[in-house]
Amino acid sequence: MNLFSFIQKKGSKPIPPVPGSTRRETIHNASARTRKSYSVTSHSNSALSSIQARVRKVGKTQTNGSLHDHAQRRKRPSQSRLISDSDDSGSDISSDLRVIRQKVDHEDKRPRTRDLRRQTASPENGNRSFQMVHAAHIASLNRSSRYRLAFPQDTGGVTIEIQYPSSPDGEMYGSQGPLPDDSPYLTSCSFELVEPSQSDDFKPLDDIIETLEVIVTHYMQGLDASKFTDDSHGLLRRLKRAREKKDGLLYISTLREWNEGITRMKQNGLFTGVLDKMDWLDLSLIERILTQTYVRTVSPRVSTLRQYENGTDNVYGELLPKFASEIFRITGLRPDHVFVDLGSGVGNVVLQAALEAGCESWGCEIMENACLLAELQEQELKARCRLWGLSNGSINLRRGDFLENTAIHEALRRADVVLVNNQAFTPELNDRLTNQFLDLKEGCQIVSLKSFVPAGHKINSRNLNSAYNVLGVVERRYFSACVSWTDAGGSYFVSTKDSSRLRRYAEKNLGRD
Repeated sequence: MNLFSFIQKKGSKPIPPVPGSTRRETIHNASARTRKSYSVTSHSNSALSSIQARVRKVGKTQTNGSLHDHAQRRKRPSQSRLISDSDDSGSDISSDLRVIRQKVDHEDKRPRTRDLRRQTASPENGNRSFQMVHAAHIASLNRSSRYRLAFPQDTGGVTIEIQYPSSPDGEMYGSQGPLPDDSPYLTSCSFELVEPSQSDDFKPLDDIIETLEVIVTHYMQGLDASKFTDDSHGLLRRLKRAREKKDGLLYISTLREWNEGITRMKQNGLFTGVLDKMDWLDLSLIERILTQTYVRTVSPRVSTLRQYENGTDNVYGELLPKFASEIFRITGLRPDHVFVDLGSGVGNVVLQAALEAGCESWGCEIMENACLLAELQEQELKARCRLWGLSNGSINLRRGDFLENTAIHEALRRADVVLVNNQAFTPELNDRLTNQFLDLKEGCQIVSLKSFVPAGHKINSRNLNSAYNVLGVVERRYFSACVSWTDAGGSYFVSTKDSSRLRRYAEKNLGRD
């Protein structure tokens, strides 16, 4: 299961617009892009169906707690239950593989709007190495006393890695050295894979399984993949058995088979074909990439977020990916749009907008510690996109006060969607920000946790110069586990820059010039 809980609450049909007032709507919190139904044409594909169900299943909601407690809870992926049986037999890689046939029913029939495949993702163009934070960099015996060996047979040595669908570079998860002479699995290496002593820390073995499941779910649709998914002898099943039995030699041997199979599929251009057929990114894939990025950059340094001060404008809180994805859907964010996040924190939503929508994405944050983490996340996300073979929109992070930053002011004038997590902003800051919205272009949508327009506001002759007069507001609902500071649901607001109401009032009451 992904780091971020899967929320899928069904709401009522949206209420028709009410001109000149705040209207309320209840929304579907899970994007239609993620609500897919699969029918598998062969009984042999039941393993893939179970994997898809696990990737998309609803997670447990978290208990209420302080903001920092929630940040600590987000440090690692949640633990998935491992399935095993008494059959520990393996299977060789076979070229006679069954074809996965899936009928996908997309409720959201939007047209393809971008090329999701990274143009350097093909084997002939992707041979340049790049920097990234490997799992072994944050979880190893050499780096932290909080980790212990996951398997008993360890002698230390070189690296273990897993292969991804695009880049020839893999990701390191541990180290390995010479094996005993009587090893039935490998001839020249053993392993060092670790697990945390505390449940709150990053779990490399969980991360491996979750990553492989997402690869199978999204990159092997319509491909020969039974060697990966077979209930009895598939590589995923064998990997789980090896972990359950604490058989490290079988575990590393199975990972080697995975790498060989993925490498062969990459060389044959199979993943390139799958990416070219994708119309949009499923949210479970987006969450996997964001999770990998977050736990390798922010989680090891999450304690620095304690420096935020309650009772000021500098209070840290996160919108979780399900909520951000719903915002993108509601506002119709597209690759040719400009997205601006004012008070962007560690950059989560800025990065998600660039990845999910492929748009030009901007963020501005005043707190130095969050800015540092955001820049680390930007570098890591770009590396992760190369691993997964995906394109992303431009990412533009700025430090400082968004009311004073020239680059942000210029981006706002072009913006199509502006996000303001103003839950903890002071009234004075909200008022100053509202005046900035006068410079937005017509039709720009502003998403906020508190409304910028007072309830019951009406245009009259005494407030003609107010910025409230050019904002039409819709109140919406989000459900539980959408934000980091509470498990409860709440309201958010979508304001649209619309000067027509003020113009109509002036024409009716003041006469035309």
